[in-house]
Order: sequence, then C-alpha cells, then structure tokens
Amino acid sequence: MHRYRSVLSGILQKNAVRLARNTSDESSNLNRINNALSEREIVRSRPLYLDAQATTPTDPRVLDAMIPYSLNLYGNPHSRTHKYGWESETAVETARERIASLIGADAREIIFTSGATEANNLAIKGVAHYNKSTKNHIITTQTEHKCVLDSCRRMELEGFKVTYLPVQKSGLISLESLEKAINDKTVLVSVMTVNNEIGVIQPIEEIGRICRQKEVYFHSDAAQAIGKIPIDVDKLNALVLCLFDEGQE
Repeated sequence: MHRYRSVLSGILQKNAVRLARNTSDESSNLNRINNALSEREIVRSRPLYLDAQATTPTDPRVLDAMIPYSLNLYGNPHSRTHKYGWESETAVETARERIASLIGADAREIIFTSGATEANNLAIKGVAHYNKSTKNHIITTQTEHKCVLDSCRRMELEGFKVTYLPVQKSGLISLESLEKAINDKTVLVSVMTVNNEIGVIQPIEEIGRICRQKEVYFHSDAAQAIGKIPIDVDKLNALVLCLFDEGQE
C-alpha cells in the first residue's frame, strides 16, 4: 500500500505539471496544481482500505494511461466534422479492437455500455423480451451478482419463470442439474465466469456446450475474469459476455 501511495503521488505531481502546461492562465495553473497535490495528501492520510472485493482503487498505471485522454482527447467521437471528433473516434475504435483481441472476438461484436451492470441488464432483459412470445424460462444461479439476480426477478414480475440453481460445497453448479433444468421453454442460461465474492471459476466452456446442444442462449458475467484467466468467446459458446464493471475492475 505504501508503494501504491508513493507511485500515485508521483503521478499526481507529474500530471499537475502537465495540467499547467496545457493552459496559459497562471492562476488556473496554480489552482489545478494545488488540487492535484491536495489529492495526494488525502491519499496519505486515509486509513488502509480493506473492501477490495466490493471495488478496488485505481491502479496508478491505469490512471497515468488514462489522464491524457481526459486532457487531450475530449472531443465527441460521434462528431465527425472536426479533428477533435476524429481523434476521439480513433481512440475509441482502437480500444474496441484491443478488447476484441483480448477475448478472441471480432471488433464489430464489442458494444460499450456504462459498465457490466448495464450490460447484464441489457443482455438478460433483451434476450427475454425478444423471445417472450415463444419462450419464458430463464436459468441462473443463487450466487450471481446482484444486478443479474435483480434482472431475473424483474422478468419474474413480467411473467417469466426463473430457476435459481444452488451451488455445491465447492461453489460450483452441478452440470447435471443444469441439464435437467433446461426445458423447451428455456430461453436463457446466465452463469457468471468468476464469482465476485468467493472467486469460484465455473466450468463455463462445459456450460456453453450444454446450452449450444440444447439450443439455448448463454450469457456470462465475466467482469471478474478478464485479465485474470484466459477468455476465448468461441470456446465459451456464449451469446453475450459482459466484461467490465464501472469503477470496479
């Protein structure tokens, strides 16, 4: 933690100078430098943070990598009539390609949302609503992230039936129980890749294979998996994979 604070303080100092160089207004420069240095003092004086399972502090290297985008690439990427928009669009599309290569996907398959909470909501409710005239059954687990469980409960209020599979002592679901739970009305199976509280890694490839054989859509919340275990969307057989959560991963 001491090393983290030291590195973060260095970044704040460096970017205070960078901010000063980006404007000719001397008083504004001083205010920005003072604000940056005050942030450094706050970091030093606060107690040790022990709630990392809920959310983590920003890695100093991430902060250093992202500050230039806030300072220089602030144009609207959809404004295609001027240089600022073109630069931002290039940055967004480069990020899209990098994320796609990380998980073995096509860049055209990557959709940006505000975070995994919104993405999980869109995936579950979107698939359910689109198929509601023919199928009305969803399968998930009792240990999913709250945003997934809340989405499923919402669908129950709309008339969908939801099966909440229990987990074994190992934290894993039973593949046999999953197969038995699938019926001709099942539209979607939602099982997270890595649990955000206990760290269990579900047998996602096998779950995806079962869903493909049964012709059922498969969704996985992989927010805790990205960057920690290899992810290949083709092997997972997943229709939707949600990767990042706002302010968390």
